[in-house]
Amino acid sequence: MERTPIDPLIFGEAQMCFGCGPHNHHGLQLRFFREGDQVVTTLDHQHAHWQGPPNILHGGLQATLADEVGAWTLVGLLGRFGLTSSGQIRWIRPARIDTPIEGRGEIVSQTGPAVTVRVTLLQDGKRILVGTLSYVIPTIAMAEKILGRPLPTEWRALARPEEDTATPMS
Repeated sequence: MERTPIDPLIFGEAQMCFGCGPHNHHGLQLRFFREGDQVVTTLDHQHAHWQGPPNILHGGLQATLADEVGAWTLVGLLGRFGLTSSGQIRWIRPARIDTPIEGRGEIVSQTGPAVTVRVTLLQDGKRILVGTLSYVIPTIAMAEKILGRPLPTEWRALARPEEDTATPMS
């Protein structure tokens, strides 16, 4: 199946996200692609200081990877950004730091601004983590209230229209 790249600068040149910021040299620097009804990425540059037990990627970083895959699934399939509202993750087997990890996300439901994404992390073709993550697509006003500052220009196009007043985050 054909992979279509998703613009890594969609959130702006100055984006410093730990998961996807292309200029954050301490982060994961993930690149994402649309592949049919899924969004995919590969983490192929793990570092020894990212381990928990010897040679095992820290579980918190695996959860971070899963959340990034889920969030970019909204960007790649809906053209919107989301704020993580809840998640359930199950670790199936250890993730080795010396082997690339593929992440895959697909939307399983959407009710208004609430979107649920199924995320799978694989290593050598075997599942290492599965998760169901929920996101809220915010309006600009909602995002600015949460951030406590103006929403960057690039992000505004990815927010939910202001006239859509339904919100599950009451």
